[in-house]
Order: sequence, then C-alpha cells, then structure tokens
Amino acid sequence: MYISPVNLMADKLEVIEFLKRFSFATIITAKDNQPVATHLPFLVNDNGENIILTSHFAKANSQWKDIETSEVLVIFTEPHAYISPKNYEKELNVPTWNYIAVHCYGKAAVVNEPGKLMQVIDDTINHYEAAYKEQWDRLPEDFKAGMAKGIVAFEIKVTDIQGKKKLSQNKTAKEQATIIDTLSNSEDSNEKIIADYMKMNQAMDNC
Repeated sequence: MYISPVNLMADKLEVIEFLKRFSFATIITAKDNQPVATHLPFLVNDNGENIILTSHFAKANSQWKDIETSEVLVIFTEPHAYISPKNYEKELNVPTWNYIAVHCYGKAAVVNEPGKLMQVIDDTINHYEAAYKEQWDRLPEDFKAGMAKGIVAFEIKVTDIQGKKKLSQNKTAKEQATIIDTLSNSEDSNEKIIADYMKMNQAMDNC
C-alpha cells in the first residue's frame, strides 16, 4: 500500500486498537494467478511477539484450500469520509477522501485439531456476543459438532503490517478544524468517526 510519510500509522497500539474495532476484514489469496477474496470477522491477538489473526471460512468456500500455499493479505478498512473543497481556505482546491486502512501480510495455517477449532468458535462468540455464549453452551454437543464440521478455522501469523491514516494532515490547522466541525455535524456515522480520529490524531501530535 502506498503511504506517504505524513500518513504513516506507526504506533503499534493504535494499529491493534483499530484492527480490533474494525475487525470485519477482507482476506485475499491467489489461485492460478487470480486474486480471491472473502469478507470475514477476525479475532486479533497480540502476544507481545507476534500479531495473530484468527477467523474461519465456510467449508464450502474453497478459498481455504489455498491459504497455506502462499502469503495472504488481510485488509482492515472501515471509516471513510468525502472531504469537500468548501472546507479549505483557498478556492484553488479539489475534493479528496479521508480514511484509515491497515494491510496485514502473513502466513496462514489451518486449525485441524478439533479442540482448538471449538476454542476458535468459543472465542468468536465471546468477542462478538458474549451474552449468546450461555445459550451456545446449552446446545447439544452433536449439534455443535455438526456446526463445527461446516467451517474451516485458520490462524495468520502477521509478518508485515502497513497502516495508513489519511486525515488531512497536510492541511492547515484552521482547515482541519473546519473539516472536523463539518464531519462532526454530519448525520453519517462514518464521517463522525473520521472526525473523532482527526481529533485523536491532533491530540497525539500535540503530546
């Protein structure tokens, strides 16, 4: 991913927080020189040494058969906002887009051990809807085993991570303030989130 120095997202904790917040991502692999993509929810774990991404395919999705053969790419991107030139001080400007994106490259391994597969399911439930876990635990074991047979879980050890936050860093303080005000007052939730990230980015720069 092209990242200009001013847009580099270099703080590891900031990157991990973003991955966990916007964890529905796109995994991209290649088969016969053709890109293949699937949209999946990911669990993100930083063990201090490595970042591990965990998710699962529907078994009917044949992409899982190729994830161990070469490097995979997982793209996390969610909030974005159109930035109108009306926010700038000079008329000689053009529209642009503010956004945040993180690309994670790594090596994937299929989870084959049944106990570990069930752990992935449990962890996923706990992360996305902990209140459902009690109901899940009450379900018959043969039903849960049948559900588990319909998925293929996998883990990715991240070997390279590229984070980009394009938040009008190249604009004047006054222009940034105008953009934040415009986006904060929008009815679009994405635009409000970008405004919040712009505020946080300014606070980090002032530390």
